[in-house]
Amino acid sequence: MFRGVQHINLDAKGRLSVPARQRESLLDISAGSVVVTIDTQSSCLVLYPLREWERIERDIQNLPTLNPPVRRFQRLVLGYASDLDLDSNGRILLPGALREYAHLEKRVVLVGQGNKLELWAESLWEAECEAALAADEVDLPAELMELKL
Repeated sequence: MFRGVQHINLDAKGRLSVPARQRESLLDISAGSVVVTIDTQSSCLVLYPLREWERIERDIQNLPTLNPPVRRFQRLVLGYASDLDLDSNGRILLPGALREYAHLEKRVVLVGQGNKLELWAESLWEAECEAALAADEVDLPAELMELKL
């Protein structure tokens, strides 16, 4: 289970040093093997433990490929998916195309999302948070209004 928000620096080669808590979970769940792909609704990356990604990949591949919007989604999410492994120092090297898609430079934010992690450019994450906090309550979907916290 991935939780929390951590501000991290990418090194000059585009390597992300995964924080200890998430690193331990990734090692336990998938022996440090992860899949990173794009989020098609936001300019961020999504990092899945390999075992979780394999389930998601099957679900995506089972969608009807003759439906043009589905095919575009498959093409992007599966096409950008990159298999990565944590190195001995707990880092992953993010491919240039993924860094470019998410506008990742030095300062990034790793956001726990339960079964996955999101990776954001720090400036885009801050803008996303500001927009979410400024949203009017009337815009909340019924499912959220029924949630008991």
